[in-house]
Amino acid sequence: MNWDHLLSTKRTGQENLKEIKHDRTQFQRDYDRLIFSSPFRRLQDKTQVFPLPGSVFVHNRLTHSLEVASVGRSLGNNLSRKLTEAGLGNPELVAEIGSVVAAACLAHDMGNPPFGHSGEAAIGHYFTNGAGAAFKDQLTPSQWTDFTRFEGNANALRILTHAFRGRRQGGFAMTYTTVASILKYPYASDLGLKKYGYFQSEKEIFKHIAEELQLKVLDKEKEIYARHPLVYLVEAADDICYQVMDIEDAHKLKILSYEETYNLLTAFFDKKTEAKEFDKIADVFNEVSDLNERIVYLRAKVIGKLVGLCTDIFWKNQDEILNGTFKKGLVDHLTGVELEAMETCKKLAFKRIYKHQSVVEIEIAGFKILGTLLDEFIKAVINPNDFYSKMLLPFIPEQFKVTENDLLVNKIQSVLDFVSGMTDVYALDLYRKISGLGLK
Repeated sequence: MNWDHLLSTKRTGQENLKEIKHDRTQFQRDYDRLIFSSPFRRLQDKTQVFPLPGSVFVHNRLTHSLEVASVGRSLGNNLSRKLTEAGLGNPELVAEIGSVVAAACLAHDMGNPPFGHSGEAAIGHYFTNGAGAAFKDQLTPSQWTDFTRFEGNANALRILTHAFRGRRQGGFAMTYTTVASILKYPYASDLGLKKYGYFQSEKEIFKHIAEELQLKVLDKEKEIYARHPLVYLVEAADDICYQVMDIEDAHKLKILSYEETYNLLTAFFDKKTEAKEFDKIADVFNEVSDLNERIVYLRAKVIGKLVGLCTDIFWKNQDEILNGTFKKGLVDHLTGVELEAMETCKKLAFKRIYKHQSVVEIEIAGFKILGTLLDEFIKAVINPNDFYSKMLLPFIPEQFKVTENDLLVNKIQSVLDFVSGMTDVYALDLYRKISGLGLK
């Protein structure tokens, strides 16, 4: 792979249109288009890890995505400078890598359903263990795998590129490069791998983008492609943010003490070789007595350090990344105290944060709510003339509506489009309404 092909301003659904010059660059337009979109705006009411805030404001999907975009832009700008200095790629497009990565970071969670990480599992559970199991023999094995292993990453690609009813061709009409930069798993669901990048419905658009950007084919028979190199920067920005910000949120919620949080964050710095960093921390703490602000300062220092290290890891391994032979993510290649500190944070997060009662409670609720919504609305689209169905169908937005003659797979997927795009609050409200729990 090479940067001359990897950076493209062609847009999905607009391949035959003449490119018009704008005050903003094509990649900046991608970023702005996402910021002003409804699917992105709905992320403000979707759980990241902890339930949506009461008296203490913690991260939701929107604030997380904005922070990831900020870190991603820094990583992209760092790479852009290095490529420019090395004379690689089209200078005009290379200069915009920060904008590409930032836009991809905004979009990386847009396909995630309500109720945090358990939302995907809840959808899969409906098909494997719920009423949805009855559809297995009526779908192809690949379609069935798409539903039973519903994947937010694949759903993000669908949101960005699919022409929903009444909408234009190409979905968001994003540049090929921005779309490719969110494809962490450039292969289909039916390979038996843990994650995947696209539903069968988006297979052709995925292949078209991959071929246009000349992504390397790693396995022709299984149709496995190498990642677009910028995926590694998007992934690193996400890894850095959720790992460090979850620690900060846990401190705000008093799940972790100040001492525990201080030790976790300062562990990213070597006391022997980075003594000056500890001197800077001490100077700031002499001025700042607010414990939350101290943690904010430490978090910022950790993120800044990790951005620099991940940039260096990418540049050092650029040949492997372009050859499609680089393994794992950039964060996985940390060494020394940074690797040890990151591993400690991960272990603690799984033990103390992700298993916290407040997190488990919303996961349980999500299973019940999403299972019920899927069951009721799939029945309605399959049996549209039923009296009860006629009462339910008006809830489905025009863009997700189907006809009686549509294939079963399209009817089911239309409901998945509808339900996965809901906010936590709307899903709960609709669940209450159709369950009769909202009546006084």
